[in-house]
Amino acid sequence: MNERLTFPSESAAFAFFDRLQPVPTGELVGVWLGRGVTTGHPLDGVLENLGWYGKRFRADGRADALLFRVGDNRLLPIDPALIPLGLALRFHRFARTEAARNLFSHLALHLRAKGPVASLRSMPFRGAMSAAMVYDRKPIIDHFRKIDRDRVLGVMQIEGGDRHYFFELERVTDGTAEAR
Repeated sequence: MNERLTFPSESAAFAFFDRLQPVPTGELVGVWLGRGVTTGHPLDGVLENLGWYGKRFRADGRADALLFRVGDNRLLPIDPALIPLGLALRFHRFARTEAARNLFSHLALHLRAKGPVASLRSMPFRGAMSAAMVYDRKPIIDHFRKIDRDRVLGVMQIEGGDRHYFFELERVTDGTAEAR
């Protein structure tokens, strides 16, 4: 991945996001390597600590919202409906620890998704119509804007929440991403 994006605040991240071009849903098809964008959000660093790899978007408009590296470096799609988001936000400091990483590695196979868990569609957000991933069983929408041909900036919007989690995705082009 290129140089890590970081912003002093959510408003600074939105100032950057709002200048980016919309991304058509078809341009997202494939596997994407993810990493959080630091903005001061409670989830900053949590996903990476737990082994988050990224996301996979399918040509039929369905998506694996959370791909994690497990065991022998294979990718495992996790069902976000099985993760208590309120608990994760409340205990975000613990979620950045080695103990949390070890616990998650033991639980990951039990959190495995039985198929795609989200849909990709175009939606209006902050003045632009762009690709968005709508989770099936969580009140979450990830909105995307194009940084360049192979990178997008995502914003996770939780219904009823007043903060947004930012993350960057980079297209995987070398064929190393293999899922279980």
